[in-house]
Amino acid sequence: IYRGIFGSHTANVLRRLRRICNFYGSSPIFICCSATIANPGELSQKLTGKPAVLIDENGAPAGEKNIIFYNPPVVNRQLGIRRSSLLEAKTIALNFLKNKIQTITFARSRLAVEVLLTYLQEDMKKVAGAINRIRGYRGGYLPKERREIEKGLREGEILGVVSTNALELGIDIGNLDASIITGYPGSVASTWQQAGRAGRRNSISASILVASSSPLDQFIINHPEYFFKASPEHGLINPNNLYILVSHIKCAAFELPFTDGETFGGEHIDEILAFLADEEILRHVGGRWHWMAESFPAEEISLRSASTENFVIIDITEGAKVIGEVDRSSAPMMIHEEAIYLHAGQQYQVEKLDYEEKKAYVRKVNVDYYTDANLAVEIKVLDVFKEKNVANCQNYLGEVMVTSLATMFKKIKFFTHENLGFGHIHLPPEELHTTAFWFSIPENIGRLSPEEIKSGLLGLCNVMVNIAPLYLMCDPRDIRGVVQIKSPFTQKPTIYIYDNFPGGVGFSEKLYDMEKQLLKAARQVIMECDCEDGCPSCVGPYEEVGHGSKTFALNIIKGVLSD
Repeated sequence: IYRGIFGSHTANVLRRLRRICNFYGSSPIFICCSATIANPGELSQKLTGKPAVLIDENGAPAGEKNIIFYNPPVVNRQLGIRRSSLLEAKTIALNFLKNKIQTITFARSRLAVEVLLTYLQEDMKKVAGAINRIRGYRGGYLPKERREIEKGLREGEILGVVSTNALELGIDIGNLDASIITGYPGSVASTWQQAGRAGRRNSISASILVASSSPLDQFIINHPEYFFKASPEHGLINPNNLYILVSHIKCAAFELPFTDGETFGGEHIDEILAFLADEEILRHVGGRWHWMAESFPAEEISLRSASTENFVIIDITEGAKVIGEVDRSSAPMMIHEEAIYLHAGQQYQVEKLDYEEKKAYVRKVNVDYYTDANLAVEIKVLDVFKEKNVANCQNYLGEVMVTSLATMFKKIKFFTHENLGFGHIHLPPEELHTTAFWFSIPENIGRLSPEEIKSGLLGLCNVMVNIAPLYLMCDPRDIRGVVQIKSPFTQKPTIYIYDNFPGGVGFSEKLYDMEKQLLKAARQVIMECDCEDGCPSCVGPYEEVGHGSKTFALNIIKGVLSD
């Protein structure tokens, strides 16, 4: 689905295409094929900028598909801790692979892909010649490497692949027999896309969703009727996100000079063109805006990110060889000095991170752990777009600045996931200007003490951020939450939920319009959880939110909804 940041970029690419076609007297017709979403006609019109005719009857043949929802067993009932979804997915995948069933395993993050790939390759060493038939696939691999993996899947040379949602759609990888989804992807549409990677040619196939302990996963696994019967989600894009729009206006000017008064996607852009001229990127001559910079603007754009800067990863084990890249927002977490960077199952240690030149120098190592970094986040309100009173709380929609700082990293042992130690990270903070929805509550709500309010808000924020993707059709990592016990802006206890992209893509605005629905859904998740005092499946682990968070969160919801 072309949604979120990727969809916003795609809409601008199509704007540029239509602009060039119009210059040469052509008006292309677009045929848009979509998975099941709630607004295919609306999304198509936003993407192409042209009216759409919706055809929503599907007559395509399909083979028998077995959909299995699997909830790992509880290993500590008091704390609500389940067996690791990664380890369970590994066990299931090995059963398929050892029986020569071509399988794709999806994981939620780049780190999870590499850890799961390491586990599978380690086990498949016992099968002659099999280790080279298990590959990873994710953003950050070089194009040549990705094309090689895609070809291997089509031709059957690769038996198993572990991937992020990069292989969810749009790439021909042939006919696979089984798909394993490690953790709910965040939307019904994405889940069907990943499940649909198996059995595409009328054959019998199996798709297994392995739930994690997150509230979102547990909601889906305990309410399968939601997945199979609920209305599909809306695809949201924001082509006019200023960060994205300016990048594509640069590309469009490089492709064809703008004329005075010309619009781009129906938007007046005179101010942006003047700004680019002031920056000596464009030159205004004879009523036209010409490209004058020496750079090639398309090189600065990543269609998967609103950021224009990537860090290059250089292997210095033998000489110097570029092996991959990481986007700027992920760099402090993935390639800080002393980090273990995993690439295609090989371990590398980051020896030096040149932050100014955006280069990470790594060396091959063989250790029994990987690293996972912690991030400290602060938020500051810059502007308020909307505000309203709802029952006992004040709701806001506006622009915020998020400051994030990678503070330390943990060393996590492979297979057992024990914490082997930690280290400090010394990098400058990253700033993100984006949009947010936030609401404040009375300081005396539910007659709770300040410490109880803090514990309850932390738990409530965890649940709300985890289940919001049910309504937003986004990846769970596309939004983030922050709690302030006394917000400098509202002077009250406040929960912020923000778009995790520069400029925002519209998630916060939708949350602002449905805050009561989100609170009721959060209450349902908390009340249905069998734990005694809060756990990862509802408000979060007690080490993070404190004892009693479950009860305190329910008291806060009751006080806000007044029901």
